[in-house]
Amino acid sequence: MKLLLTAPYYPPHVGGIEAHTRAIAHGMRDRGYEVAVVSSTGHDEHLRIIMVPCVPIPYSPIPLCFPDIHAEVYHSHIPAPFFARRVEKRGYGPHLVTYHNDVVIPPHVGSKPVPGFLARRIERWHEKLLRPVLDAAAAIIATTRSYAETSPVLKDYLEKVEIVPNAIAVADFVPGKDAGEREAIVLYAGRLVEYKGLDILLGAMRQISARLIVVGEGEDRSRFEILARRYGVRAEFKGRLPDAELKNWMRTARVLVLPAQSRLEAFGIVLLEAMASRTPVVASSSPGVAEVARHGGLVFEGPEELALHLNRLLEDDALATQLGRKGRAAVEREYDWKRVLDKLEALYKRQRR
Repeated sequence: MKLLLTAPYYPPHVGGIEAHTRAIAHGMRDRGYEVAVVSSTGHDEHLRIIMVPCVPIPYSPIPLCFPDIHAEVYHSHIPAPFFARRVEKRGYGPHLVTYHNDVVIPPHVGSKPVPGFLARRIERWHEKLLRPVLDAAAAIIATTRSYAETSPVLKDYLEKVEIVPNAIAVADFVPGKDAGEREAIVLYAGRLVEYKGLDILLGAMRQISARLIVVGEGEDRSRFEILARRYGVRAEFKGRLPDAELKNWMRTARVLVLPAQSRLEAFGIVLLEAMASRTPVVASSSPGVAEVARHGGLVFEGPEELALHLNRLLEDDALATQLGRKGRAAVEREYDWKRVLDKLEALYKRQRR
């Protein structure tokens, strides 16, 4: 089968959608598919990557042209809509669209405030561009049912929404020791930007006697470092780490926290990575994120409940160990790439009939 994938960016560009697209491309190639990827960036010595010139709008590059490629299935990744629109306008099909998250403009980008009226205008403009793509799509893929049902956009397309979760290669993660043999370390791993909610975690850590390890980079790093010092929190900002070092922190930490409360965070692959390391997780009650976290951890509504959950997991060895083992079993059962690729392949084959 010939499969064409489109995404705004492709590795080595760093990001969750990029890694997700690459995993699908390699997984389907290994199953005998003829795979090509159209994107604004990318290099892959094992696959055909077609880079097209684009207007370089941050997070949403606009392709100036699009190759005329025949495929049996087309699979686009959004929220950046412009590559998917090229497929839709050319009438290629069947066209599947993975809807990774809603577009919500945060109140600040770096240190610059975004006026509310401008944020709403951008969101409406994006939705106007996106809906024709969703109208024409043969199927829309969402990563969790709870996110799809609460999305202001996807709620209008539930009759053709298919649930195919994100995934990891579970075998790449070595489970850590039981909780009683671990250090009192709270781990955050992700981009250092406002919507990820690190400020919420820093506030909760004022009530926690543990080290906070922060892995990642982003435009708000200096603001978070200042906030940690102001709160008197023992936070160690490690920056972006090699994969092996991050995995070591995953299996060493007592708990991993995903505090994001924005709909820009729709799933949380970092939760799967922690659970594969047999590390319990604590995450916000946001749709999608909470659905994943409950497989191997606890969910919080506000800073006080976050602090309560962290203290429980730092003090209760039995609970932390139980949740860690439960999380590892869940990723093996539901979130390994082999199982997720099986679901995607079945969906591709249904569209060909």
